[in-house]
Amino acid sequence: MRSSPERTLPSPGKQGFLGRPWRDYALFAALVGPNLVLLVLFTYRPLVDNIRLSFFDWNIADPAATFVGLGNYREWWSRPDTWQIVGNTVVFTTATVVGSMVAGLALAVLLDRKLHGRNLVRSAIFAPFVISGAAIGVAFQFVFDPRFGLIQDLLHRVGVDSVPDFYQDPHWALVMVTVTYMWKNLGYTFVIYLAALQGTRRELAEAAEIDGASGWTTFRRVVLPQLRPTTYFLSITVMLGSLQVFDIINVMTRGGPLGTGTTTMVYQVYNESFRNFRAGYGATVATIMFLVLLGITVYQVRIMDRGDGR
Repeated sequence: MRSSPERTLPSPGKQGFLGRPWRDYALFAALVGPNLVLLVLFTYRPLVDNIRLSFFDWNIADPAATFVGLGNYREWWSRPDTWQIVGNTVVFTTATVVGSMVAGLALAVLLDRKLHGRNLVRSAIFAPFVISGAAIGVAFQFVFDPRFGLIQDLLHRVGVDSVPDFYQDPHWALVMVTVTYMWKNLGYTFVIYLAALQGTRRELAEAAEIDGASGWTTFRRVVLPQLRPTTYFLSITVMLGSLQVFDIINVMTRGGPLGTGTTTMVYQVYNESFRNFRAGYGATVATIMFLVLLGITVYQVRIMDRGDGR
């Protein structure tokens, strides 16, 4: 009987922390170190500096800053326009997240089959996502123009004479920028859902159809549960993207009409910092956004981990 070869253990002098060789730590530092340096310089340092500035009253044109403690936060809580801006942000974010995900999933299901011109349609749906938001905002100004826009023409053709004034009515203006961003972001959710559908287990759907389940029941009970991780992922990424929309709002409405009709929190940061020259107050709004987003993201990740553990 041949004896098994003995394993040669590394000498103690070559081992590092937790018994791993030092060369493993050197390789880790070489691969991860540059990325960590960039994250610290361009992400974490500005974040910490922004939180620090939220406790100061600072005009960006003045090198001196006055410490005000929680004064900016108290002002944000008591200002009359705060809750309208928060409401605009919640409505815009909720509508764009839900709308783009539902529409993207519907298109992915529709185009996840053999159709003539399928690849061309897929490319056409994804194309707006890679176009500049400013360019899309300029184009959609003509779509929503109440005098000679596309929507005005379509409504007149079906006999509707009273066309909403998307540029003067705050509610319709918010609908306008919401629909525009949903159209731009649709390609992203469509591509992610399409990739997820192509990775589902087809035999489960076929077995459900053999058992007599309808198409809707098969989709709801078999396909949708397999898309749960993708849905959680999209809910986080689309929400983060929606909360940072600036270019479309700036081009189409500049936060108006009537002052703050379409102003969201990220647009308020721009207004306060670079128009009103109150960088300290702008940093306060940005810090509040960060804390809210951090809480929502942690909650979503916990739900996602809990779902994966079942």
